Amino acid sequence: MIPVLVMLLLSILTPSIETSTLENEDQNQATSGRQGSLDVDCSGYTFEDLFEYDFALFNLDINDDWATGAMDAQAWVNGSKSAVVRDNLDGLFEGVPGGADDWMSTDEREAVRSIGPKCIADMETRLGIREGIAHRGSVDWNDLEFVEDGIALDEVNLVPDDHPQERDCSSALSGQGCKEVPVTITDDLEIHLLTDASENHNVRFDQLPNQGGSNFTLAMNVTNITDARLVLTFPVEQGLRVSDLGFYDDGVLQDELAAPVSEFLPDGRLRVVADVDYPLGSYPMVRNLFIDFTTMAPFTNEVPVWSSIAPPEGTIIPLGVTSGEELASTETGTWVIDESGWNLQCNFSALDQYEGWSVRMDEDASLFVTAGGESASAQCAGVDAYGAETSEHRNYTFGRVLTATGVLSAQGDTITFSPSSTSLVSTLTVTAYAHQDANMGPPVTEVVSTQGSVMELSLTGISPGEVMVMGTATAQGMLDYAFMMDFDLEKENTPPTISIETNLQGQEAEWELDGLKFTLTGNVIDPDGQDVTLTLVICDGQTTNFDRQNLAWEIQVSIANCIQNDVQSPYTVDVKATDESGDTTTLTIQVVDPNAGAVDDSGNEDAEDDDGESSGILPAPGLIATLLIGLVAAGWVSRRQD
Repeated sequence: MIPVLVMLLLSILTPSIETSTLENEDQNQATSGRQGSLDVDCSGYTFEDLFEYDFALFNLDINDDWATGAMDAQAWVNGSKSAVVRDNLDGLFEGVPGGADDWMSTDEREAVRSIGPKCIADMETRLGIREGIAHRGSVDWNDLEFVEDGIALDEVNLVPDDHPQERDCSSALSGQGCKEVPVTITDDLEIHLLTDASENHNVRFDQLPNQGGSNFTLAMNVTNITDARLVLTFPVEQGLRVSDLGFYDDGVLQDELAAPVSEFLPDGRLRVVADVDYPLGSYPMVRNLFIDFTTMAPFTNEVPVWSSIAPPEGTIIPLGVTSGEELASTETGTWVIDESGWNLQCNFSALDQYEGWSVRMDEDASLFVTAGGESASAQCAGVDAYGAETSEHRNYTFGRVLTATGVLSAQGDTITFSPSSTSLVSTLTVTAYAHQDANMGPPVTEVVSTQGSVMELSLTGISPGEVMVMGTATAQGMLDYAFMMDFDLEKENTPPTISIETNLQGQEAEWELDGLKFTLTGNVIDPDGQDVTLTLVICDGQTTNFDRQNLAWEIQVSIANCIQNDVQSPYTVDVKATDESGDTTTLTIQVVDPNAGAVDDSGNEDAEDDDGESSGILPAPGLIATLLIGLVAAGWVSRRQD
């Protein structure tokens, strides 16, 4: 029963068909075959038999051996459809404790994850390849099949974490910490099929004898795949291209359907993108996709040409290394214009000092350079998939243009950055700043020569911790050089500073008329820009009940706790400021109770001092005050009410 659940869940990624004929047959299984069995035979089912997804993305990369491939897939189920998914999956657990109870549990989810790869390995991929002339229909296809050891499975939000309707699993046999949610929830979910990190493939097929070097056809049965995108990427093969393609419904070409699109990647690989749409209610109509490939040159092929924004002859392409590979440019894809796709090929001098130098472009058209020394020159051209080259070959120089050191200042508030240009360029305009994740310090710009320069980079806005130097270097006749330099620097934390304001009488505390509480106000600043937590301690009690606005703070403090614990005035008050790094600054003050020592002389309401004047001392708290103290004793510190 559980393996059937896995099969149904994962068939969203790999809808099953009989690929040897590429025909979609009715393979409905008896209800008893879906329940109570621990057999992981998941062949013969498709996801579409149970429910539809909103969209699925399939990526298949054929490896260089032309015998294996890596298939990744993502499927999204949104809104009310996700509730249908959960209900269908839960229903498959009928007869198992906790199953078919209208709740989807983490135990059910883990069962899917644990045996999913074995289940997927039983399924067909719906894909087949055949060499020779273009093929259509029922022939002996070289089917792609899944490889269990290469399969990894993941899902997102099948059982959402901390959902408002979450509860502990009700079954007595549930695992420890098991949670479940109603199947009726409509939280979006995703299902992912991946290639295991330890493997380079999760599908295989009989190796093509010609390894893509001559004609072949790829076919896929897309029946009941209502909305998906298929992305196929093939290894580098000189001249490989699509010669014909199309969707066929019951063997009839559908010219009105959007044809798949092919493109050459800058690294030389061929990619085909097909959008699949099977109309709802069309079953049992069978829809197949056929793509024919050839290495025969097209009748016409335009020669690639340099674009107007390509680097001119003699341009310096800057690097930051003298050995190993480095990303040199992300704009290379705009340098050459060609309809057949192209990449940059550079021939370095045969001299010994240029040994080890090479260039390559990845599928995103970014240029990577492998350095074999300080600098080297090469003759470069744009070359398309059929070997045609730009008529003009351009000489470029590759090499390191900037060296630098960086140290923290004695005060720890700046980085002393000392850049120098190399002999490859006479001067550079360098803009640099302290960098840390999303934080950056103020930029500084200097003109730098081979004699070097010193730039003081402020750490303002940088949090305590690791910090690097980031910036750009520009020069005439050179591509802009963006750098990130790690000098193993770490900014030390500076504790926050805290102050308390005083009134016109020079007192910090502003007492309320009832004599039971006072107010303190002040400011707190953290030099590193970290968040600060404020804590007040008085009479062995503490609170964080501060009103905060920007740097200003205010707190209303009750002395009820002091009175109950018989603590005499003056009261010792600590205000502590703790930053995110854990450093604390404490400001201690003594607060004098203006009512301390007052005498309740009920026999002489107009008691006078020795000079006959009123003493000016407020009466000590009477019965009402005592009652108030009792009422606020449990919450001796409160916010000032507006």
